[in-house]
Amino acid sequence: MRILIVGGSGYLGREVARRALAAGDEVTATYATRPGDVPGAGWLPLDLRDGERITQVLAETRPDVVVNTAYRKGDWAVTAEGPVRLALAAGRHGTRLVHVSSDVVFSGADVTYDESAAPDPVSPYGAAKAAAETAIRLCAPAAVVARTSLILGDGDSPHETLVHDLASGRRAGSLFTDDVRCPVHVTDLADALLELAVSTHTGVCHLAGPDPVSRYDIGLLVSARDALDPCALTPGSRVESGVPGPLDVRLDSTRTRQQLRTVLRGPRDFLSVR
Repeated sequence: MRILIVGGSGYLGREVARRALAAGDEVTATYATRPGDVPGAGWLPLDLRDGERITQVLAETRPDVVVNTAYRKGDWAVTAEGPVRLALAAGRHGTRLVHVSSDVVFSGADVTYDESAAPDPVSPYGAAKAAAETAIRLCAPAAVVARTSLILGDGDSPHETLVHDLASGRRAGSLFTDDVRCPVHVTDLADALLELAVSTHTGVCHLAGPDPVSRYDIGLLVSARDALDPCALTPGSRVESGVPGPLDVRLDSTRTRQQLRTVLRGPRDFLSVR
């Protein structure tokens, strides 16, 4: 399979590239500022604000599927409009699209959201992701919109890095006890996206773990796994901090998990001490 990974230099994009290459796929990945570090992948610059360049990249690479992992917080043209340009170009080339979205499209008012739930964002970033979803579902109904949650790994994810920085005193701050998500391991997520890429699934899928946990609880799990001092982590409140965004958002991935071979583990599994 020829696969084009848009946003391939990011945390998730790099893992999708690594897993696709391990499966024997021909991988081209795009970057906004600098190429990634995944051996075996071809690298091309791409700005999702440039529709002509999108068309050029698709014509050059002729992919069977495009996996879009790109976003830029605070940039409507990239996060909201860019995926629509990509979906339209993919449609003209007869290319399957798997677009990665986020649980930030929800407000948290209903707490638990399955694949049929309508977006009701409360932050600018959530509004941009929801706009992209809506447009893609209208202009590319055969595409997959894959919502996910907080992405963790084996110590190298942004949130795990933050926990280490807070525990060591390299950074000051707190971890919110009222900010709840259903985290997923980056490798599980990458495998699920690649499975969807070769499937006949269309529409919205949820790719999140089964465990709802707060960011502070994740910090405690990371501390136990990595032998950090949990007392160095300060609990805090997102409400009191004034940081915009939803609080308790739990993606119900039951329907999607029943349709996949890939197991989406929760943090109480993959962050547990062995």
